[in-house]
Amino acid sequence: MSGHLGSDVADRSLAAGGARRIDWAARDMRVLARIAERFGREQPLRGVRIAACLHVTAETANLVRTLAAGGADVVLVASNPLSTQDDVAAALVERHGIRVLARRGEDRETYYGHISTAVDHAPHITMDDGADLIGVLHGTRRDGIAHVIGGTEDTATGIIRLRALHASDGLAFPVFAVNGADTTRMFDTRYGAGQSVVDGLLRATNVLIAGRRALVAGYGGTGRGVAERLRGLGALVSVAEVDALRALEAVMDGFDVRPLADAARECDVFVTATGDVGVIREEHFAVMRDGALIANAGHFDVEIDLAALRSMSTAVRTARPHVQEYRLADGRTVCAGGGACAEPGGRRGTSRRGDGRRRRVPGASGRAPAAVRGTPRTGRPRRAVGRRPGDRLGQAADARGDHRRTQRHPAGVSRLLGPGDIGP
Repeated sequence: MSGHLGSDVADRSLAAGGARRIDWAARDMRVLARIAERFGREQPLRGVRIAACLHVTAETANLVRTLAAGGADVVLVASNPLSTQDDVAAALVERHGIRVLARRGEDRETYYGHISTAVDHAPHITMDDGADLIGVLHGTRRDGIAHVIGGTEDTATGIIRLRALHASDGLAFPVFAVNGADTTRMFDTRYGAGQSVVDGLLRATNVLIAGRRALVAGYGGTGRGVAERLRGLGALVSVAEVDALRALEAVMDGFDVRPLADAARECDVFVTATGDVGVIREEHFAVMRDGALIANAGHFDVEIDLAALRSMSTAVRTARPHVQEYRLADGRTVCAGGGACAEPGGRRGTSRRGDGRRRRVPGASGRAPAAVRGTPRTGRPRRAVGRRPGDRLGQAADARGDHRRTQRHPAGVSRLLGPGDIGP
């Protein structure tokens, strides 16, 4: 099979288990199965090369199988090493002949090496979750742009980065903003991500939610879903939100809305879902109750200032797998549950590395489906999402301030050219 040539997966002997996982996921992907059946007959993608930088999970495996059924030549690399399911990667290579370069927990050098190999595939279409593949194409590997017809981007975080690049006239090809689709905005984000975040938190901490006071920062699609799921489990849920209309919506939905600075003194569980950086900071840790749990519902952990928490701590220990306990000078403890990233890593037991820090993939930031870009009454300047030194996408957002507009609503990020599209 072609997938054997040039693949890089952790352990191909895991393929049998991965195949079972893929089949189980397919039970709830019946529309995709019907598309795969039609693709098998019509072969609409014959001769099309696709480079996909996505979460390497059972669900993605079924998508990639569908593309291959349509005749596409697909290379799959990981968009987040912490969500990679090694058995699924092995199954795609061994059972389906698809080229995969993904290892759970791979380091920065390996991560970008895999993306560079995907560019070597000379793709006609790119598929991204966080815009790192497109970022590499527009940065160190511009030689790969020549063959690209267009691409897709799954997350609002990636769309924000691409929208900023487009605003500076730097986007070389059109990109379909998947996160602007109604099915994503109304269902996947609210119900899928909402459940996944709480599932990750529970798996990581094994705590009883009923009766606890919980604070959700951000009342966009993800924040709304998390708040609803926590309330369904019996938590007393508060919401922190800087957008007045979103805050009013949370009130009308029956949630207590208050500044994070106030909630920090009273709540037991904190979940960030803003897409911003530095939402929970030193001043909040300083007043939290003993045993407080913090988690981030985003793509990466930049919403929680773990560096500040470490600097405040006299000791740090692993309380449970994927849970770090920080002991402060006065004896209180603050626990980063789910690796300060409850979704998607925490629910698969992949969210934290041994030193207590979330493994970071440079160039991406938190999931950003919500309107929130900070915390109530901070008075702090809001910063562009996704910026790193030398990151052209982030620099464009800083220069123009476009991140303020594009984060207002998931559907709004695609209005520049029309529904779903961002293009040159």
